[in-house]
Amino acid sequence: MQIHGLNKTTLLDYPEHVAATVFTGGCNFRCPFCHNRDLVLNPSRQPVIEEKEILDFLKKRKGIITGVCVTGGEPTLQSDLKDFLGKVKEIGLHVKLDTNGYRPEILMDVVENGLADYVAMDIKSSKEGYAEVIGLERSLFNMENIEKSVAYLMQNKIPYEFRTTVVKELHTEKEIDQIGQWIKGCRAYYLQSYEENENVIQKVFHPCTKEELLTFKQRLSQYIDNVQLRGIEE
Repeated sequence: MQIHGLNKTTLLDYPEHVAATVFTGGCNFRCPFCHNRDLVLNPSRQPVIEEKEILDFLKKRKGIITGVCVTGGEPTLQSDLKDFLGKVKEIGLHVKLDTNGYRPEILMDVVENGLADYVAMDIKSSKEGYAEVIGLERSLFNMENIEKSVAYLMQNKIPYEFRTTVVKELHTEKEIDQIGQWIKGCRAYYLQSYEENENVIQKVFHPCTKEELLTFKQRLSQYIDNVQLRGIEE
């Protein structure tokens, strides 16, 4: 596994678990508002943490932490992802996989083999706006891959959530309505507000106001029962 970061303890990344978060390098998207610029654009230049070091840490912390969140970058790009998740499961820890959903065959393989206990998939935009928001030419992007992952998770074979980082310049009420219609009836949908930091790929965006997010939530509630704002007190 190409591991470039470890958050040793988090109460936020894995619902209902005290967890550690492992950050993998590389991504097949180029979302301009991404907070992990170096992991996405220059993973080979980042310090590497040996897999054994991670696993030894997890073994020592078992009992204090109950779960591991594997995020990125995009974890499904890692050729030995299944092997690593299997080792984490052998330790006796729960696994949460974060993914952009572009490799549905990997997602399905992980789930069907019992290597994840929870999946969080990003919904970047409406189907029509996806390519623009992820920073790719439409000719280089296959929307069907995202649709397959969404449809698979909505079969409820595993606890999951969809989530969108809401950016003022990219997400309108129309976009939000189209997303709601697309993932209607899903298990859980979280909106999290964009926040600029020094690691953003392009520093040209702004967060929505709390009032705007609450309006989005209200609009989404006609399609989805469980809509929540993450990181914002309502």
